[in-house]
Formats: sequence, structure tokens, C-alpha cells
Amino acid sequence: MKTMAAGSFKVRCLAVMDEVQAKRETVVITKRGKPVVKLVPADEDTDDIYNFLAGKGAIVGDVVSPAISPEDWGELK
Repeated sequence: MKTMAAGSFKVRCLAVMDEVQAKRETVVITKRGKPVVKLVPADEDTDDIYNFLAGKGAIVGDVVSPAISPEDWGELK
């Protein structure tokens, strides 16, 4: 894994991004010697954040009617 100072990254940002995409190599951007950001190549077929639960749930029963009856609701007041 390659590391790079933030100032150096700022100057060469687009070139570094192209290099990460071409070589599929991660670059860690540091500020005062401490890691701040990790630049990783994006995978077009997978997305870590969005739709990671797609297809994992199921609707069971009636989703429109109340969960408890009006009689039971009256006892909860």
C-alpha cells in the first residue's frame, strides 16, 4: 500500500486517481504523518453502502391493517 502526503496528493490528485484505477492499488493520504484518507479503486459491480440488504427481507402477512386490534388498543391507554 502506497502512502502520500496530503500536499503532494493535492498537486497530483487526478494523476493519482488514474494510477489507482489503472494499477488497482490503494493509496493512503497522510496529514502530518498520520493516515487520514484511503483512496481505493472502485468496483463497478459491488457497492458497500447502497442496496446491501436488497433481496434479504420478505413481507409476511398484512402490511396495511393495524398490528393490534382496536380492543387491545383500548387496554393499552
